[in-house]
Parts: sequence; structure tokens; C-alpha cells
Amino acid sequence: MTDNDIPVVAFFKRLLDPFLVWGLLIAITRVYDEKFTGYYLGLMIITFFISSYVFEQTSSYRKWRQGRILTYTRDIMIGWSAVILILLFLDYAANFSHHYSKQVIVTWFIATPIALLLSHITMRLIADKIRKRGKERSAVIVGANDTSLKLVKRIVASPYTLINIRGFFDSRCDTRIADGFGPRLGEIESVADYIRSNHTDMIFISLPMSSQPTMRKIMDDLHDATASIYFLPDTHFFDLMQARFNSVEGIPVVSICDSPYSGIDQVVKNISDYILALFILLLISPLLLVIALLIKLTSSGPVLFKQHRYGLNGEQIIVYKFRTMCVSEDGSKIEQAHLDDPRITKIGKFLRRTSLDELPQFINVLQGRMSIVGPRPHAVAHNELYRKLIKGYMLRHKVKPGITGWAQVNGFRGETDQLDKMQGRIDYDIQYLNNWSLWLDLWIIFRTVLVVLRKENAH
Repeated sequence: MTDNDIPVVAFFKRLLDPFLVWGLLIAITRVYDEKFTGYYLGLMIITFFISSYVFEQTSSYRKWRQGRILTYTRDIMIGWSAVILILLFLDYAANFSHHYSKQVIVTWFIATPIALLLSHITMRLIADKIRKRGKERSAVIVGANDTSLKLVKRIVASPYTLINIRGFFDSRCDTRIADGFGPRLGEIESVADYIRSNHTDMIFISLPMSSQPTMRKIMDDLHDATASIYFLPDTHFFDLMQARFNSVEGIPVVSICDSPYSGIDQVVKNISDYILALFILLLISPLLLVIALLIKLTSSGPVLFKQHRYGLNGEQIIVYKFRTMCVSEDGSKIEQAHLDDPRITKIGKFLRRTSLDELPQFINVLQGRMSIVGPRPHAVAHNELYRKLIKGYMLRHKVKPGITGWAQVNGFRGETDQLDKMQGRIDYDIQYLNNWSLWLDLWIIFRTVLVVLRKENAH
């Protein structure tokens, strides 16, 4: 393994399990002499996207100390059970199970976690063998802070990186530095001398942006070293969204304020939104017709309330809701609905309390304007007000707005009549953007159902 294998390790960790699940399904169809139809191919593609994220989120590659095989087994069982539950939900919505052999699917469900566990054990044994042969890459940390400590913990927790952290360099005294970095090898200025005297494969530099002169001196001192040098940008300094490396026409750049979805993440997010929205609309179409009829019979005005709101990148979109008021406000000044609001119709009170008024927004999802999970869209008038009062308010528009969101399942659902309530909602929205994953989306959907059943903060 060379110094350039860090991306390979990440690729391996993310795709080993999905490819194994994929290959096992093909093998089982051949064992039972089952014809591999397009339906099996579709099942493979759906499972590939789901499992690639589920297994990443269930931490099946966590640290494996002696006697922790039960932890590994637990993570694999939780991850695969989650995949099965999602597939069963999709089958319940679309009723496609009759296209498959029950014998093949049951065998696949049972054999997959066993194969996954065996593959992890095998790769662990290979990693241990490589480590015992002294093939680990030696590394040092320059700068002891939260960012570098997080890196050290990740390396120690993963048996597949094959990186041995020898220690760290920092100019502060030991008492001011948290435990977990290993031995202090010296002050920052002594890095080059250490590298010349001790063969080192990798150097991770984690210094604040104000230390640019120090970093330049380190690079000058290490110009004749063979170690690979990596910078750890302190993205938490900006308190913004997920940072990642990219390039523009060959020029390397670091994204510090961008959408958390990119590449395959964006594809998975869009596909899952479209499939779930389509299935849900098919299931609830009779309910939509009943609600529309009740609204038309109990009050005058249109069935749907169309309001301009900010969508992706702050562009205005039209969001659909069932009309719950006797007025349809969509101007520069809008009064939020509040408890015992006289503008709300009788059927509107029920629709708002049960969140049924939000159901037409699944049409927005199919149109590509919204996502099932994301920051809730606010009226344009409210956006213009709060963007001036709350720092980072408009960051929530780096993604599509959602029907439900992290803020809503954490108590910030309904009226935000005070600035601190809106601040709390925005804090949760930013937290969601910083930690987005498909697994988190599914967890939010599950919690949304519980919140709606409890009828929390709805009026």
C-alpha cells in the first residue's frame, strides 16, 4: 500500500459491502436456476444505493479490539435489517414482490449478513497480517487541536488505514493539550529535524489559518523530505457546511460553504426522493381526493394554497398546500398562523393539527422543487426578515427545502413567533446540513410519523 492509497481505502470501505450484497444475489439466482430478469437488476440497483449508505452509517468498520466481534456482528445485523425494512416498505408501497422467487429472496436475506461478517473477518485478518509484517505507514501530527484529534481517533478506530501515529508536534505545554494524540515529539519548529532523523511516511499539518508563516517555514524545511504531507483545514472555524476538496480546471480548491450533496450523494438523494414521493402519492391519492372535496364543500376558495417560497440557492418556487384559511396571504407582509387563529377554517384546524395540509408538497418533490427531508421552506416575507436578524440564515437554502426536517422532529414545528424560536430552528437546519446522510433522512421520516401522531406544536 502506497501513500496515495487513502482514497482507495475510502472507496473500499464504502463499496465492499454493497458489491458483496449485489454479487450474492446473482449467485443465489444461479444456484436456484432462477432466470435473472430486469426486476432482479432493479432490486440490485435499489439495494446498492441503500446499502452503500446504511452500512456506512452503522459503523461496521469501527475499531475491533479483542473480544469485540459481537459488536461487529451487531453492526452488520442492524445495517442489514435496516436495508430489509426499507425494501419491505418499498414492496408494500409498490407490490413488486411477486416478480421474485420467494426462495431466492429468503435465502438472500439470511445468507447476506453471514457473508458480510465473513468478509469483514477476512479483511481484518489481512490487515493484521500486513501490520505484523511492518507494512504500516508511519505518521506524525503537526498541531494538536480538535480537527487533528478527530483524525487520530478515526485512524485508531479503523484497522484498514494501516497508519501508525507516532506522536505530535505542538509548541504548547503538555498540560494544555488533550489526551489521545500519543507522545509529544517536540515543538512545531523541530518537525524537519525529526523527519530527517526518523523515516516518516506521512505528515498531517493541522494549524489555524493565522499560522500561514509557520506553515510556509515547515514546507521550506521539508523540501528535501520524502514524506507525504497533508493539510487538515480547520473548517469548524467557519461554522459552515460540510467541506470537501475539489478542483476547478485542475486548480485544487476546498469547499467550505456548499451543498452537502455532491456526486453520488446527489444522485441517491434525488432518486430516493422521487421514488418515495411517487409511491406515497399513489398510496394517498384517495385521501387527497376526500380532503379536496371537504375543503370545497366547507369554505369558498381554491382547494390548494399556492405560496412563493425560497428554494434551492434562494430561487423562488411555488409550494402547494391544502388551503386551511379563509385567506391566502402571499405578499410582502404575512402573519404566521397561531393558536386559535380566526382565519383558520374548521376543516383547516384538523388538517393543520394532523399535518395533512402538507401532503400536496409531494407533488413539489416530483417536480424537483422540494425534497422529502430538508429545511422547511418559509414564506418569502419571513426569509427577508430573518436573514437580517440571524447569522447564517440563508445557508439553509444550499439544499432543496423539505416536507419535514431535523428542526421539526426536535420541537421546532409550527409557529415561530419569537426570534429565539427561529434561531433554534435554524441551528437544527445547519446541524442537519453538516451531518447529512441517507440514514439521517430515514430517521427523520420515522420520527416525523411519531411527532404527527402525537400532534406536537401543530396549529
